[in-house]
Amino acid sequence: MTAELDEIVDEIISALGPTVQTPVTITTDTNITRDLGLDSLAVMDFVMVLEDKFDVSIPLERIAEVETIGDLARTIQDLRGRA
Repeated sequence: MTAELDEIVDEIISALGPTVQTPVTITTDTNITRDLGLDSLAVMDFVMVLEDKFDVSIPLERIAEVETIGDLARTIQDLRGRA
């Protein structure tokens, strides 16, 4: 991973703190819905937090492709590169 991607992952993990109710070790391979127990509403709320934090807009079709924290970080990195 690049330094930028590592930084994005760290920011995502930090932002997840208030959202995740059960203690879990979060890595790039962590599945957002299965491992973190987030339902679709919680995922959308979390995505809105990340959009504000990273100043990006994540299209719904891109969200549908995201399964892991690593996927999410790469999506944000890609969208930031296009800005």
